[in-house]
Amino acid sequence: MIDLALIGIGTGNPDHLTAQAVQAMNRADLILLPRKGDAKSDLIDLRRAICAQLLTAPVRVVEFDLPVRDATAADYLAAVQDWHTAIAATWQAQIAAHLPDGGKVALLIWGDPALYDSSLRIADRLADAGMDVAVRVIPGITSIQALTAAHTIPLNRLGGPITITTGRMLRAHGWPPGADTVVVMLDGGCAFDTLPSDRVTIWWGAYLGMAQEALIQGPLDEVGPRIAAERASLRARHGWIMDVYLMRKDQDDAG
Repeated sequence: MIDLALIGIGTGNPDHLTAQAVQAMNRADLILLPRKGDAKSDLIDLRRAICAQLLTAPVRVVEFDLPVRDATAADYLAAVQDWHTAIAATWQAQIAAHLPDGGKVALLIWGDPALYDSSLRIADRLADAGMDVAVRVIPGITSIQALTAAHTIPLNRLGGPITITTGRMLRAHGWPPGADTVVVMLDGGCAFDTLPSDRVTIWWGAYLGMAQEALIQGPLDEVGPRIAAERASLRARHGWIMDVYLMRKDQDDAG
Protein backbone atom coordinates (compact mmCIF):
# COMPACT_ATOMS: atom_id res chain seq x y z
CA MET A 1 0.00 0.00 0.00
CA ILE A 2 1.32 3.43 -0.97
CA ASP A 3 0.24 6.47 1.04
CA LEU A 4 0.87 9.35 -1.38
CA ALA A 5 0.91 12.86 0.09
CA LEU A 6 0.71 15.77 -2.34
CA ILE A 7 2.14 18.62 -0.30
CA GLY A 8 1.52 22.21 -1.33
CA ILE A 9 4.71 24.24 -0.86
CA GLY A 10 3.46 27.65 -1.92
CA THR A 11 5.81 29.60 -4.15
CA GLY A 12 9.00 28.03 -2.85
CA ASN A 13 9.61 30.02 0.32
CA PRO A 14 10.16 27.53 3.19
CA ASP A 15 8.38 29.96 5.53
CA HIS A 16 5.19 29.46 3.51
CA LEU A 17 4.82 25.76 4.33
CA THR A 18 2.19 24.96 6.93
CA ALA A 19 2.92 22.99 10.09
CA GLN A 20 0.84 20.18 8.56
CA ALA A 21 3.10 20.17 5.50
CA VAL A 22 6.25 20.00 7.61
CA GLN A 23 4.81 17.11 9.63
CA ALA A 24 3.85 15.22 6.46
CA MET A 25 7.35 15.65 5.06
CA ASN A 26 8.96 14.31 8.22
CA ARG A 27 6.60 11.35 8.41
CA ALA A 28 7.33 10.26 4.84
CA ASP A 29 9.51 7.28 3.97
CA LEU A 30 10.37 8.79 0.60
CA ILE A 31 10.25 12.29 -0.90
CA LEU A 32 10.45 12.54 -4.68
CA LEU A 33 11.90 15.72 -6.19
CA PRO A 34 11.43 16.35 -9.94
CA ARG A 35 14.22 17.79 -12.08
CA LYS A 36 13.03 19.92 -15.01
CA GLY A 37 16.30 20.48 -16.87
CA ASP A 38 19.20 22.89 -16.48
CA ALA A 39 17.16 25.93 -17.52
CA LYS A 40 14.90 25.41 -14.50
CA SER A 41 17.54 24.29 -12.00
CA ASP A 42 16.32 26.94 -9.54
CA LEU A 43 13.13 24.90 -9.06
CA ILE A 44 14.94 21.77 -7.88
CA ASP A 45 17.30 23.93 -5.83
CA LEU A 46 14.33 25.45 -4.00
CA ARG A 47 12.89 22.03 -3.23
CA ARG A 48 16.30 20.88 -2.00
CA ALA A 49 16.52 23.94 0.24
CA ILE A 50 13.05 23.23 1.65
CA CYS A 51 14.08 19.67 2.50
CA ALA A 52 17.39 20.78 4.00
CA GLN A 53 15.70 23.38 6.20
CA LEU A 54 12.58 21.52 7.30
CA LEU A 55 13.47 17.83 7.47
CA THR A 56 14.43 16.73 10.97
CA ALA A 57 13.77 13.02 10.43
CA PRO A 58 15.91 10.63 8.34
CA VAL A 59 13.66 10.74 5.26
CA ARG A 60 15.04 9.41 1.98
CA VAL A 61 15.02 12.09 -0.74
CA VAL A 62 15.28 10.95 -4.36
CA GLU A 63 15.51 13.16 -7.44
CA PHE A 64 14.18 12.12 -10.83
CA ASP A 65 13.96 13.61 -14.32
CA LEU A 66 10.47 14.81 -15.20
CA PRO A 67 9.18 13.95 -18.70
CA VAL A 68 8.92 16.91 -21.06
CA ARG A 69 5.65 17.95 -22.68
CA ASP A 70 5.61 18.19 -26.46
CA ALA A 71 5.21 21.94 -26.88
CA THR A 72 4.95 21.63 -30.68
CA ALA A 73 1.85 19.43 -30.71
CA ALA A 74 -1.14 20.93 -32.50
CA ASP A 75 -3.63 19.46 -30.01
CA TYR A 76 -2.68 21.06 -26.70
CA LEU A 77 -5.04 19.03 -24.50
CA ALA A 78 -4.03 15.73 -26.08
CA ALA A 79 -0.36 16.60 -25.58
CA VAL A 80 -1.00 17.40 -21.93
CA GLN A 81 -2.86 14.12 -21.45
CA ASP A 82 0.07 12.20 -22.95
CA TRP A 83 2.45 14.15 -20.73
CA HIS A 84 0.46 13.30 -17.61
CA THR A 85 0.49 9.62 -18.54
CA ALA A 86 4.27 9.76 -18.91
CA ILE A 87 4.66 11.51 -15.54
CA ALA A 88 2.44 8.93 -13.83
CA ALA A 89 4.58 6.14 -15.29
CA THR A 90 7.70 7.88 -13.98
CA TRP A 91 6.20 8.26 -10.49
CA GLN A 92 5.23 4.60 -10.51
CA ALA A 93 8.72 3.52 -11.57
CA GLN A 94 10.39 5.63 -8.88
CA ILE A 95 8.07 4.35 -6.16
CA ALA A 96 8.57 0.74 -7.25
CA ALA A 97 12.35 1.18 -7.28
CA HIS A 98 12.72 2.97 -3.95
CA LEU A 99 9.74 1.78 -1.91
CA PRO A 100 8.90 -1.71 -3.25
CA ASP A 101 7.21 -2.88 -0.05
CA GLY A 102 4.93 0.14 0.26
CA GLY A 103 4.99 3.09 2.62
CA LYS A 104 4.57 6.85 2.68
CA VAL A 105 5.61 8.90 -0.34
CA ALA A 106 5.56 12.69 -0.54
CA LEU A 107 5.67 14.98 -3.56
CA LEU A 108 6.29 18.71 -3.06
CA ILE A 109 3.77 20.51 -5.27
CA TRP A 110 4.21 24.12 -6.28
CA GLY A 111 1.42 26.31 -4.93
CA ASP A 112 -1.60 24.20 -3.97
CA PRO A 113 -2.33 20.76 -5.48
CA ALA A 114 -5.99 21.67 -6.07
CA LEU A 115 -5.62 24.94 -8.02
CA TYR A 116 -4.42 24.84 -11.63
CA ASP A 117 -2.17 21.89 -10.92
CA SER A 118 -2.50 18.40 -12.36
CA SER A 119 -0.85 16.31 -9.65
CA LEU A 120 -4.23 14.94 -8.53
CA ARG A 121 -5.13 13.93 -12.09
CA ILE A 122 -1.72 12.29 -12.47
CA ALA A 123 -2.18 10.47 -9.14
CA ASP A 124 -5.49 9.07 -10.44
CA ARG A 125 -3.52 7.36 -13.19
CA LEU A 126 -1.55 5.40 -10.58
CA ALA A 127 -4.73 3.75 -9.32
CA ASP A 128 -5.92 3.21 -12.89
CA ALA A 129 -2.63 1.40 -13.56
CA GLY A 130 -3.31 -0.97 -10.67
CA MET A 131 -1.22 0.59 -7.91
CA ASP A 132 -2.63 0.21 -4.40
CA VAL A 133 -2.47 3.88 -3.50
CA ALA A 134 -4.27 6.28 -1.15
CA VAL A 135 -3.86 9.95 -1.99
CA ARG A 136 -3.83 12.80 0.53
CA VAL A 137 -3.60 16.54 -0.14
CA ILE A 138 -1.80 18.93 2.19
CA PRO A 139 -3.01 22.41 1.17
CA GLY A 140 -0.48 25.09 0.28
CA ILE A 141 -0.42 28.84 -0.20
CA THR A 142 -1.49 29.61 -3.75
CA SER A 143 0.22 32.11 -6.03
CA ILE A 144 -3.01 34.12 -5.87
CA GLN A 145 -2.69 34.49 -2.11
CA ALA A 146 0.98 35.38 -2.47
CA LEU A 147 0.13 37.98 -5.12
CA THR A 148 -2.58 39.76 -3.13
CA ALA A 149 -0.43 39.68 0.00
CA ALA A 150 2.56 41.14 -1.83
CA HIS A 151 0.45 43.96 -3.24
CA THR A 152 -1.55 44.33 0.02
CA ILE A 153 -4.88 44.20 -1.79
CA PRO A 154 -8.06 42.17 -1.19
CA LEU A 155 -8.77 39.50 -3.77
CA ASN A 156 -12.34 40.65 -4.38
CA ARG A 157 -14.31 43.83 -4.27
CA LEU A 158 -16.89 44.05 -1.49
CA GLY A 159 -19.39 41.28 -2.25
CA GLY A 160 -17.93 40.93 -5.73
CA PRO A 161 -17.19 37.76 -7.72
CA ILE A 162 -13.79 36.51 -8.86
CA THR A 163 -12.98 34.82 -12.16
CA ILE A 164 -9.83 32.68 -12.36
CA THR A 165 -8.67 31.80 -15.85
CA THR A 166 -5.56 31.06 -17.91
CA GLY A 167 -3.53 33.10 -20.35
CA ARG A 168 -4.56 30.73 -23.12
CA MET A 169 -8.28 31.30 -22.42
CA LEU A 170 -7.87 35.07 -22.03
CA ARG A 171 -6.05 35.29 -25.36
CA ALA A 172 -8.67 33.15 -27.10
CA HIS A 173 -11.84 34.65 -25.63
CA GLY A 174 -10.97 38.04 -24.16
CA TRP A 175 -12.29 39.47 -20.90
CA PRO A 176 -14.68 36.92 -19.33
CA PRO A 177 -18.29 38.11 -19.76
CA GLY A 178 -19.69 39.79 -16.66
CA ALA A 179 -16.38 39.50 -14.79
CA ASP A 180 -15.24 42.18 -12.35
CA THR A 181 -11.99 40.81 -10.92
CA VAL A 182 -10.01 38.48 -13.19
CA VAL A 183 -7.01 36.45 -12.04
CA VAL A 184 -4.82 35.01 -14.81
CA MET A 185 -2.57 32.02 -14.23
CA LEU A 186 -0.39 29.88 -16.52
CA ASP A 187 0.16 32.71 -18.98
CA GLY A 188 3.04 31.70 -21.23
CA GLY A 189 3.21 35.23 -22.61
CA CYS A 190 1.39 38.45 -21.87
CA ALA A 191 -2.22 37.70 -22.80
CA PHE A 192 -3.34 40.97 -21.26
CA ASP A 193 -1.93 42.71 -24.34
CA THR A 194 -4.93 41.42 -26.32
CA LEU A 195 -7.39 43.39 -24.18
CA PRO A 196 -8.62 46.96 -24.52
CA SER A 197 -6.29 48.37 -21.87
CA ASP A 198 -8.06 51.57 -20.83
CA ARG A 199 -9.99 51.64 -17.55
CA VAL A 200 -8.36 48.41 -16.30
CA THR A 201 -5.92 48.15 -13.39
CA ILE A 202 -3.43 45.28 -13.19
CA TRP A 203 -1.44 43.85 -10.28
CA TRP A 204 1.36 41.59 -11.55
CA GLY A 205 3.91 39.50 -9.69
CA ALA A 206 6.68 37.06 -10.56
CA TYR A 207 8.78 34.75 -8.36
CA LEU A 208 6.42 35.58 -5.50
CA GLY A 209 7.91 34.96 -2.07
CA MET A 210 11.40 34.45 -3.49
CA ALA A 211 14.49 36.65 -3.27
CA GLN A 212 13.98 37.77 -6.90
CA GLU A 213 10.31 38.71 -6.41
CA ALA A 214 9.14 41.34 -8.91
CA LEU A 215 5.95 43.40 -8.59
CA ILE A 216 4.30 45.94 -10.89
CA GLN A 217 0.86 47.51 -10.59
CA GLY A 218 -1.04 50.33 -12.20
CA PRO A 219 -3.32 51.20 -15.12
CA LEU A 220 -2.95 48.49 -17.75
CA ASP A 221 -2.47 50.96 -20.61
CA GLU A 222 0.46 52.52 -18.73
CA VAL A 223 2.23 49.54 -17.15
CA GLY A 224 1.37 46.75 -19.62
CA PRO A 225 4.44 47.39 -21.83
CA ARG A 226 6.63 47.69 -18.73
CA ILE A 227 5.40 44.31 -17.44
CA ALA A 228 6.08 42.70 -20.83
CA ALA A 229 9.63 44.08 -20.91
CA GLU A 230 10.36 43.13 -17.29
CA ARG A 231 8.96 39.63 -17.82
CA ALA A 232 11.16 39.06 -20.86
CA SER A 233 14.23 40.34 -19.03
CA LEU A 234 13.62 38.16 -15.97
CA ARG A 235 12.98 35.07 -18.05
CA ALA A 236 16.19 35.60 -19.99
CA ARG A 237 18.12 36.11 -16.76
CA HIS A 238 16.76 33.09 -14.87
CA GLY A 239 15.85 30.73 -17.71
CA TRP A 240 12.27 30.39 -16.43
CA ILE A 241 9.53 32.48 -14.91
CA MET A 242 6.43 31.92 -12.80
CA ASP A 243 4.06 34.85 -12.70
CA VAL A 244 0.43 35.62 -12.05
CA TYR A 245 -1.68 38.74 -12.27
CA LEU A 246 -4.99 40.19 -11.19
CA MET A 247 -6.98 42.74 -13.19
CA ARG A 248 -10.00 44.86 -12.32
CA LYS A 249 -12.11 47.09 -14.44
CA ASP A 250 -12.66 50.56 -13.10
CA GLN A 251 -15.66 50.68 -10.78
CA ASP A 252 -17.94 52.38 -13.32
CA ASP A 253 -17.23 49.58 -15.82
CA ALA A 254 -17.64 46.65 -13.42
CA GLY A 255 -20.35 44.19 -14.42
